[in-house]
Amino acid sequence: MWWLLVLGGLILIQMLFKSEPAREISWQEFEKNILVKNAVEKIVVVNQEYAEIFLKKEFRNDSAFKDVFKPILGREPNPGPHYVIQIGSVETFDRNLEAAEKKLPNRENISVLYVKKSNWYWNILEWVLPLILMFALWQYLFRKAGTGGPGGSSPFSFGKSTATLLDKENKSTFTFDDVAGLDEAEMEVREIVDFLKNPQDFTRLGAKIPKGVILVGPPGTGKTLLAKAVAGEAQVPFFIISGSEFVEMFVGVGASRVRDLFKRAKEKAPCIVFIDEIDAIGRSRSRNAYFSGSNDERESTLNQLLTEMDGFGTNTGVIVLAATNRADMLDPALLRPGRFDRHIYLELPNIKEREAIFKVHLRPLILDETIDVTFLAGQTPGFSGADIANICNEAALIAARRKKDKIARQDFLDAIDRIVAGLEKKSKIISPEEKKVIAYHEAGHAVVSWLLKTVDPLVKVSIIPRGKSLGAAWYLPEEKQLRTLNVFKEHFCATLGGRAAEEVIFSEVSSGALDDLEKVTKEAYMVVAYYGFNEKIGPVSFYDSSGQRDTGFQKPYSEETGKLIDEEVRKMVTDLYGQTKQLLIRNKESLTRVAELLLQKEVIFKEDLEKILGSRMLEQEPDRKNEIKPALIPV
Repeated sequence: MWWLLVLGGLILIQMLFKSEPAREISWQEFEKNILVKNAVEKIVVVNQEYAEIFLKKEFRNDSAFKDVFKPILGREPNPGPHYVIQIGSVETFDRNLEAAEKKLPNRENISVLYVKKSNWYWNILEWVLPLILMFALWQYLFRKAGTGGPGGSSPFSFGKSTATLLDKENKSTFTFDDVAGLDEAEMEVREIVDFLKNPQDFTRLGAKIPKGVILVGPPGTGKTLLAKAVAGEAQVPFFIISGSEFVEMFVGVGASRVRDLFKRAKEKAPCIVFIDEIDAIGRSRSRNAYFSGSNDERESTLNQLLTEMDGFGTNTGVIVLAATNRADMLDPALLRPGRFDRHIYLELPNIKEREAIFKVHLRPLILDETIDVTFLAGQTPGFSGADIANICNEAALIAARRKKDKIARQDFLDAIDRIVAGLEKKSKIISPEEKKVIAYHEAGHAVVSWLLKTVDPLVKVSIIPRGKSLGAAWYLPEEKQLRTLNVFKEHFCATLGGRAAEEVIFSEVSSGALDDLEKVTKEAYMVVAYYGFNEKIGPVSFYDSSGQRDTGFQKPYSEETGKLIDEEVRKMVTDLYGQTKQLLIRNKESLTRVAELLLQKEVIFKEDLEKILGSRMLEQEPDRKNEIKPALIPV
């Protein structure tokens, strides 16, 4: 800051020693008030632009000139100049002055000097100030380049790592107490933290710490949250970086940042490096063979990462923790033991894990006595931890919107409906004819699913528009891992029930079954081509779990097999659609009653269906208490 002090001192000196500015007057005022009194000692014409008027000392006590003779810094009177006149040109000024002197009673020649002046202060400042600014900018750029800190905003630090360092001073507030529903994964990563805290407990038996741990799972299952907990629990430095931060528009920057990251990590060892969304740089190199040229920046970055994790050099004490939801896209060389020794797979939580997750997210909320955590966990099968956190927040917002003091059970139910199906649009204008079609469409879903044994029973049917759908049905599914061909077929019938009901009642169909047809078509192709359920295709599967054929140009089967798959899918869907229509024709009266009740109430529940269709007695009724999943079949 020394140059700022110098600059401020120069300005202060100029202000202290600057004389009192001369008063500017016009020629007429000069001639009438000053010149006629013979008070002018001399006139100095500066740079042929203006004239400075100096008064005689004997006029100091004259009352007309007291203002211009003010003392400077309280010591002596102002020596001048006392007045300033702007002149148009020197010739005009000389001519006017000569004419005015002739009119004076005691004619007296006034001394006139012509000088050129320049402000030395501003001249020096004009030279020094740009140099100071250039020097300050140069120092700033080099200081940023020298630190190489997070951000890398300096043009000299493109190759520096942008990882954020968490240490004792800057530590994560998350702990394993904030993680719920991930018991197995938590145990795996907790062991690494214990190894770093007490390595002698493991090394005494000859064990080595894992070099890398990769967290794999669907979005929202808690991969990054688990890494935050590790950062909060670990007593060692923790580096955080995203996979996309390695890739820049400049060639070689990614590999340089990988080198700099591991260089910093070695200096802080033992430490943990967390790479979020590692698939941004770890994609399989064979996938880019068709699209990349001679040089691929991501491939060179991946090669450098492979070398740093397990190359010729040693990285003792540096543990790499990574997260991705696309493990099928990662390069096999990256996933092998020695680089990522542990693969931790996170799945969607079951009912007990969802209950634990709810308990974590309900801690800061103000709840009433109607809240049952077990009931809420049963309401949300198939929901991830992030979905549950969103439900808790949405319930709090709904309760606040209703001016409540506490969050009630109904607020959570409304929050689930809001997140799954969207916001209610009661103001959406729907004609009576369209509303009738929607009611019969949803009634078709309800009746078919109620009559078929393996289809999950209905909980609620609504014809109130939500989100993009004009109507929806909520189901009560079990959390099953396996499905048979008969389960698939009856599920297809329930999905096609809406379109079949329209054709049975109105003898024509609408475009409202688009979503139904899309779902049925996709799952039918899976049944035929993936699961080996079709007799003509046989017990073969064309599914590629590795995802290597995603970017390929050739299908894994011939054109004849492709035609056969299309024919079998079309035949199966057509046959099931015909069976669904026959089922609705036999139960047309019940279909009509359900649709009329929907038109009357807009929302009907399981109890209303039981009054019309009777009890739904299944051969083996499972214990489905509290298991409600808002599985939608929208119009």
